[in-house]
Amino acid sequence: MSFNSVFLLFFVAFVAILIGGGWITRKWVTGSNDYFIAGREVGLLVNIFGVAAIGFAGTIITLGPGLAIMTGFWGSFGFGLIYGIGGLALYGLLFAPYIRRSGAHTLSEWLEMRFDKRTRTLVTVATILGLLGIMANNVMSMAIVTTSFTGWSLLGTLSAIFAMFLLFTYVGGFWAVTLTDFIQMCIGLIALPVMLITIISKFGGMSFISSNWAGPGSYWTSGIGGGQLPVLSMQYPSVLTFVILFACFLVWGNNYYWLRVSSTRSERTAKLSFVYGALLLVFVPILILAFTGLYAGSAMGDQFLPYGTIDPTAAFGVVLKALPIVVAAFALLGALAASISTSTTALIGASSTAVRDLYQRYVRPNATSKELTIPSKVITLALGLIVWLLCFYPGGPLYLFAFSTAWLGAPSILVFLGMWWKRTTKKGAFYGAVVGISATAIFTVLDLTKIFPLGAYTHVGVVGLVATVLTTVIVSLLTKPDYYALEGFNETIGLANTMTEEEKKVMMLIHYGYDTMAEISDMLGVDSSVSNKIIEGLDKRHLIRREKYSGPGFYTFHIQEGLTPDLYLTESSQRFADDRLTEVDFLFLEKLRHGMGALNQYVRETEFDSLHASAILSKLIKQGFLVEKGLWRRQVILSPKGNGILQKYSGVSGASPALQQVP
Repeated sequence: MSFNSVFLLFFVAFVAILIGGGWITRKWVTGSNDYFIAGREVGLLVNIFGVAAIGFAGTIITLGPGLAIMTGFWGSFGFGLIYGIGGLALYGLLFAPYIRRSGAHTLSEWLEMRFDKRTRTLVTVATILGLLGIMANNVMSMAIVTTSFTGWSLLGTLSAIFAMFLLFTYVGGFWAVTLTDFIQMCIGLIALPVMLITIISKFGGMSFISSNWAGPGSYWTSGIGGGQLPVLSMQYPSVLTFVILFACFLVWGNNYYWLRVSSTRSERTAKLSFVYGALLLVFVPILILAFTGLYAGSAMGDQFLPYGTIDPTAAFGVVLKALPIVVAAFALLGALAASISTSTTALIGASSTAVRDLYQRYVRPNATSKELTIPSKVITLALGLIVWLLCFYPGGPLYLFAFSTAWLGAPSILVFLGMWWKRTTKKGAFYGAVVGISATAIFTVLDLTKIFPLGAYTHVGVVGLVATVLTTVIVSLLTKPDYYALEGFNETIGLANTMTEEEKKVMMLIHYGYDTMAEISDMLGVDSSVSNKIIEGLDKRHLIRREKYSGPGFYTFHIQEGLTPDLYLTESSQRFADDRLTEVDFLFLEKLRHGMGALNQYVRETEFDSLHASAILSKLIKQGFLVEKGLWRRQVILSPKGNGILQKYSGVSGASPALQQVP
């Protein structure tokens, strides 16, 4: 059989799996909360594959082998280490716990919580631009790889890939994206090792590379044309610019990594999935692709620039031509799946920001999650079509990726400073974003029009970094900080005894163990910027206290010692108070006596919000009443403690359906 026939068989099977998965996952989408963050149900293994799948993308498939040919092994693998360990793993350890507790669905939503509305709106626009560019880069990268091997039309290949990922995302949202990521990594973890083994069998071991490397230097540190990756150079590419663009900007300021955290079942799942996902990505796809580039430079060095006419970023497709048809077709399918999965993730990241931070705030502020489902799909489709225009960015994938990532610079700096430096002020953040984004935009235009060739001196991302950091820090030091950063705030004594009804609800939730911002927001069914205002009002009056005033503890709360529960608990809400259970908590335990199916039926019949239900289950798991399981959707069973509590209150009826919302 010809390559086209074999590849077509693989491709049809792949599409059939995606369609089947999309049909299943579409039934899991009951509102925008499911469409964008999967109802906070994503488990550890699935999210590990999801995080790794984002990195195993069309970009890596082109840059991995390409950088090895241009700068040697360490230029390619070093890029992977910077992105994987310095970006993803560090994000999991330093940022994921904070993000998961904050409850913010999007990065921009958190910016309003920490700073103000104008900063949120400004960064939303920059985030969308950056994510659409990253999406276009992945589609174009995959099209280049495919056409270099098949000889097909670039426009036709681009159109087919584009239509596929856009349709799939439109139908199933984040659940469909998660399924695609999982399938893609399963394919990649088989296809890439098989490909490398086949390459080694055909050409030989490391001695083949040593004997046939086309470059004048060592293949470890030098490309076929003698090029090396500088370390501290301000020009792109270099180790320094890789750290700025791909560890800091690409990850810290990227909404789809934020969504990967928001969608997880727990803080532990969020943190570990990024660490393990980074290790999986670095030591399988990235390592294999670096060696693929070395073999390409050794066996086919005369075909690539500067000796031949082929761009080094097309090396993956060129290498496949030398492999058996079945292996080549399977490897190409893995690359195609990588491109589709990452493109859908970028699309859902951009559309979630557009829906939650623009459409919902300015067009339909009172819309429910269910009412936002159709607008979410329409906006997803519209943003996908805009990507088409970015697919032909001058300079190709290498520069499109860097350009797109640069737009995420200001958000990444604000995230870091906002989380870990409590002295960062609202004005500092806003003007830092204005100056950083403006500098990025202006110098990008000047560079593209050749009015001022910035690339000859440094990368636009470096300019954006310096402008954002200096402006944010200087303005913050010159302006008044938030109340908790004022000297002597924690030494204030005295408690206010009057509370609004909303404040009493929040106090009651904290009392019963819903003690993070994420749990409070999900229980109230509001944007976290709304619940944040209530929390700040309570904190200012010392009715509650935060665990810490920077880092993850900023969004974990405790009721101030000495405060009488009668101030915020009603008599009807105290039936299970001794065991820190609300009536709805107990109702969930009663339903689970008859299995997960009984609870799911109740949730469907009462149209219980998915995030509300998820928050209750998470809290009951945290308290030890339930045991969690389930690879895809969360499944729970009663623990011995849960069975014990039902026996303790046997004969006591839980909440009625009318009390399904927060009392």
